[in-house]
Amino acid sequence: MEREQYLAAIKPRMPEKRYIHTIGVMETAIELAKFYGEDEKKAEIAAILHDIAKYADIEWMEQIVLDEKLDARLIGWGSELLHGPVGAYIAESEFGIVDEDMLNAIRFHTTGRVGMSRLEKIIFVADMIEPNRKFDGVDRLRKKAKKSLDKVMSACVRHTLGFLIDTKQPIYPLSIECYNDMMKREDSEG
Repeated sequence: MEREQYLAAIKPRMPEKRYIHTIGVMETAIELAKFYGEDEKKAEIAAILHDIAKYADIEWMEQIVLDEKLDARLIGWGSELLHGPVGAYIAESEFGIVDEDMLNAIRFHTTGRVGMSRLEKIIFVADMIEPNRKFDGVDRLRKKAKKSLDKVMSACVRHTLGFLIDTKQPIYPLSIECYNDMMKREDSEG
């Protein structure tokens, strides 16, 4: 499939605002892929499909988690976390995506995880800094994205965790593990 076919497939599954966000993530992911020497086509497709399940029925998504034996800890966390792993399931089952790196980029774009690949980091960061995002600190993150993928990834994870703590929301275990992994890497790099 080509870009326009993927975009046509996702558009009916989300509100216009989320579709515009997806275009922004796609453009940002392609730009970051070019900058960091990643496969631009993989970044493009993973970015287009990253939110495909965002507005799917929660009970249906939870059933997919159970049927496909995905991480059972996802049950009860709502669309915000379910849509990544279920989106990867849809990318594979409906769109025939078999590239594990692309599937992981979709699967972990909200939580992060230990040992993320370059493509996974690109999708995570692109989702956070795309041009339609407006929050305190986003411009600083956009500048960091042009300097170091690892440093901007770390800053994005810290920002996300800070937001969750400030708004008294629970933090999914993979996100804590991702943060700890990023901090260990920073420590070892000096």
